[in-house]
Amino acid sequence: MIVAAASAPQQQTAQRPAAILAPGRRFYDPANAVWVVKVYPGDSQTTSRADEVLVTVLGSCVAACIRDPATGIGGMNHFMLPEDDSGQWGADLMSTRYGNHAMEKLINELIKRGCPRERLEVKVFGGANVIDSRQAIGSKNAAFVLRYLADEGLRCVAQDLGGDFPRRIQYSPVTGRVARRMLGRTDVEPIVSEEKAYAVTLRAPQQADGKIELFGDFR
Repeated sequence: MIVAAASAPQQQTAQRPAAILAPGRRFYDPANAVWVVKVYPGDSQTTSRADEVLVTVLGSCVAACIRDPATGIGGMNHFMLPEDDSGQWGADLMSTRYGNHAMEKLINELIKRGCPRERLEVKVFGGANVIDSRQAIGSKNAAFVLRYLADEGLRCVAQDLGGDFPRRIQYSPVTGRVARRMLGRTDVEPIVSEEKAYAVTLRAPQQADGKIELFGDFR
């Protein structure tokens, strides 16, 4: 499990500005003495707190976990590049731009917080083909993020992409540790339903609920 650093959680919690995160997005995990922040589809979060971890659930979507190892500041996004009705993935310029925007938004936020671009460390996850489709949306999403990182000259130190099953990801930017768990077939249907709803309402604010569990380490 991800273990909090030596800093006292109560002291750090007292320093946290109020009302930054929506109700239900952030909760305390007393077993591991960490605050858990949920990252929903179309969302991104950054943190520099040793007692805070970022978590998400991925089907065909992709999450990039990016941090500056020198400062311990980092974040996670969760994005999807859907195909259009004609089956031409990426033909919808707004959708393609959204994928680029998701990466650029997180990277720019880290740069604004004092993280030099050349020092950024990236880990990427997701891109499973959980939807029974000849288009292999997950594979195309995975290919996109790797191509984006190569084109932008960003350092990818770990990847866990593709396959047929969804994943739960937990990330501690301060340490760079990732906990990943592959999910089973029984978890596919609700995740697919959520991703389809997200694709339809790509430009709308996301309102999602539900708990995300914690799992063992994966590097």
